[in-house]
Amino acid sequence: MSGFGMPASNTFEEYFRCYPIAMMPDLVRKDDANYGGKIFLPPSALNKLTMLHIRYPMLFELRNEQKDLLTHSGVLEFTSEEGRCYIPQWMMDTLQLQPGSLIKIRNCDLSLGKFVKIEPQSVDFLDISDPKAVLENVLRKFSTLTVNDVIEVNYNDSIYGIKVLEVKPESSTHGICVVETDLETDFAPPVGYVEPEYKPKSVTPSSSKPIDPSSVNRGAGAATMAKSINYAQIVGDAISNSGSASKFGGSGQKLSGKKVEDTKSLNGKYTMDDLDPNAPAVPLTLPDNQLFFGFPVVLPTQEEIDEGMRDEAKSKEAFAGSGQSLRQSKKRKDKNTSHPSLKNHERSPEVIEID
Repeated sequence: MSGFGMPASNTFEEYFRCYPIAMMPDLVRKDDANYGGKIFLPPSALNKLTMLHIRYPMLFELRNEQKDLLTHSGVLEFTSEEGRCYIPQWMMDTLQLQPGSLIKIRNCDLSLGKFVKIEPQSVDFLDISDPKAVLENVLRKFSTLTVNDVIEVNYNDSIYGIKVLEVKPESSTHGICVVETDLETDFAPPVGYVEPEYKPKSVTPSSSKPIDPSSVNRGAGAATMAKSINYAQIVGDAISNSGSASKFGGSGQKLSGKKVEDTKSLNGKYTMDDLDPNAPAVPLTLPDNQLFFGFPVVLPTQEEIDEGMRDEAKSKEAFAGSGQSLRQSKKRKDKNTSHPSLKNHERSPEVIEID
């Protein structure tokens, strides 16, 4: 027999007219609650709950008996009008309720959740740089998660739908409590996501054939940029005007006895072969929007390569051979064995006693 003033049951079960949070009065409406998992109940519900021996936090089962759909939630405030409850819009959609529909609410106990698998309802969810951090922040507004719930997440002025596919531990109610628990989260591919096809890159094998320096065109094809600006003529005119060419005036002589061609016989025309590699740098005056990057690299011929290899081999052999010591050892020339061996002599005493 129950005591005086004690209720006959520890179960809270009431029917309310449900409305979305957007229809709450302006003085008590909280728009942020529309993206959470808690509802608003009237003050009379709080009076009944305080008289029951229930576990905290307060958890409730919301059921649409006409469609046989249910979900779970917590309670945020007891500030709604009597006979009414206000729930988030995503709960209205999950339970397929219209404003003013009848809903059955009863208290319940749920196990602490250990695992949840969710499925984003749009590929736009992939644009979030750190989805796990966003989800951890969102779940602070939830007390429960139920299979087939499609919760809404408001992030950077964008609303993302997330469906709960699986929860652990499993139970007949298909719901878990997410208050003060370590929840492992698994993400399923978003709805509409197509796995990109893997296409291996076609790698063209590099030619292993070495470059033949003798095959490089060292004539007409070389220094095309220098020829386009007539670099040889610019350098030749600059040297002639500066008088640097007359520093070592006079005529030269060849060992073969042939006549040396005079550079002045060119009538002021110069070619790339006439330029001295050691000539001083000459400033260039180029038209606008034109650059000069110098001459191309000319590879050596095969004869020059062979000659360089021979010189390198000779340099390695420069200090080859056996060395000579400046201090030669003096060896005993008298090989007469008639001398008594030192081995026969008595060794000196190790200890000397003095009286």
